[in-house]
Amino acid sequence: MLVETTATGLFKQGLGRVPLRSSSMLLLSTVHKRYASDVTVRTRNSQPIVRQGLSGRSSVSGHVATVFGATGFLGRYVVNRLGKRGTKVVLPYRCHEDNKRHLKPMGDLGQMVFMDYDVRNYDQILEAVEHSDIVYNLIGRNYPTKNFSFQNVNVDAARAVAKACQEVGVPRLVHLSALGAQQGSTSQFLHTKALGEVAVREEFPDATIVRPGTLVGYESDLLFRIGFFRKMLPIVNHGQQILRPVDAVDVALALEVMMDEESTAGQIYEMYGPKPYTYQDIVNICSNIFREKVNTINIPKPIMKAATGALQYWIYPQLSPDEVERMFIDQVPSTDAHVKTLANLGIEPRLLELTILPYIRHFRKAAFNDIGLDSDKARTFGKHHVY
Repeated sequence: MLVETTATGLFKQGLGRVPLRSSSMLLLSTVHKRYASDVTVRTRNSQPIVRQGLSGRSSVSGHVATVFGATGFLGRYVVNRLGKRGTKVVLPYRCHEDNKRHLKPMGDLGQMVFMDYDVRNYDQILEAVEHSDIVYNLIGRNYPTKNFSFQNVNVDAARAVAKACQEVGVPRLVHLSALGAQQGSTSQFLHTKALGEVAVREEFPDATIVRPGTLVGYESDLLFRIGFFRKMLPIVNHGQQILRPVDAVDVALALEVMMDEESTAGQIYEMYGPKPYTYQDIVNICSNIFREKVNTINIPKPIMKAATGALQYWIYPQLSPDEVERMFIDQVPSTDAHVKTLANLGIEPRLLELTILPYIRHFRKAAFNDIGLDSDKARTFGKHHVY
C-alpha cells in the first residue's frame, strides 16, 4: 500500500518541518511517499509506530528502546544497531560518566537518552521503561562482586525489569540468558541464569529469552585472555571444554530483528556458531593468526580455583572461581524442538576462524601486522597446524 502526502500534509501530521521559503516549491514539485511497511503495530497493545525519513542514524524509526546493560560488551553492538536505523534509545547506566561516552556517537542528536540509575531502585527502572515499545535486558556479570552477587544480578534485577515492563505496559521484552543455563548446575552463574529465566517469565510471560554461546568480538574476554597471556596461558581441563562461540555482531543483528518480528514474542532462542570447538582448538586458531605459538600450561582445578578465589574481588579479575568451574561444563545446545536458533531469524552465523582477525590483530608482532587472513590455513585448526 502506498500513501502520498504533500508538504502541507506533513505539517498537519507533525511528521516533518519544511522552511517557509521553500514550502511553495515543495508543494509544486515534491511528493512524499509513505508505504505500509513504514508502519508497525504492536500486537500486545495495538500501538502504531511510524517510521520517518529514508533510513540511517539521522532518520527516525519510530521505535523507542530501553537497553539495560548497554555499557557492557554486547550492549555496544546492540545500541549501534538500533542507532543505525534511527531508534531513540534510553540508556540506563551506573558508576562513572566515562562508562557511556562511547555510546554517544551511535545516534543522532537527542536519540541517545542517558539515565543514571541503580538497578536496586525500582522507581528508576520504571522511569527508564515507561516510554519504550521494546526493552532489552542485557544485564549480566561473569563474576560476583562485594556489591552484587549472582542472585542480585541474574535473578533479582531480571525480575525487577520484567515486573516494571509489565506494570507500565511495555509491548516487548527481550531477556539475555546464557547457553547451558540450567537449575542445579555446579556453576552459580548458569544456575542463577536459569532462575532468572523463570523469574522473567513469571512477571512477563511474553518475554523473549535469548541464550547466546560464548561471545566473541572486540574486547571479548575469551580472545583477550588468549592474546594477552600468549607467552604462558594458564588453562584447566587440558583445554577440552567444548564451546559454541558466536560473533557478537550476529547476536546484535538478531536482537535488532526481534524489534520488528512480533512472532519472536514468548519464544526461546539459542544463538551459537555453526560448529563446536574445544578451548584448545580456539587457542590453535589464534596461534595461526598471531603467527606464533600460544604456550599453554594446564593447572589442576583446585589450585586454579584457590588462586582465582584470592583475586576475584580485584577491580577487574581476569578469572573467577565460577569461570573455572564453567571450563569443565560443555556448551551443548538444547534438543527441545520448541527452542529456536539464528536460522529461524534468517541469520547464518559466521565461522570463528574466518572472522576473528580484526579482533586480535593487535596481538601480532609488528612484522605481521598488515598481513591478511589466509583462509585455507585458518580453517586448519588442529593441533598439527600451529605455527
